[in-house]
Amino acid sequence: MSFDRQQVPSWRPGYRFQYEPAQKGHVLLYPEGMIKLNESAALIGGLIDGQRSVAAIIAELAQQFSDVPEIGGDIEQFMEVARAEHWIVLA
Repeated sequence: MSFDRQQVPSWRPGYRFQYEPAQKGHVLLYPEGMIKLNESAALIGGLIDGQRSVAAIIAELAQQFSDVPEIGGDIEQFMEVARAEHWIVLA
């Protein structure tokens, strides 16, 4: 199921994205536990603020990583997983 890139993702209530020194990386904390994010997911997660659209997140990361032509698809895939796992809501 694809989605409109103009949608704005935000972390689901009760979920918090942060850097965790003990994990030496970014994590997503939620009432039942914690998910350690890989570097790519952490870059995307750091831009999920409830203000930027998926298109804006793609544009920002595409500018930083111009040598990765498939970055838009990778970000969409992350959003799909995050939505399926109920980490984010899309407005």
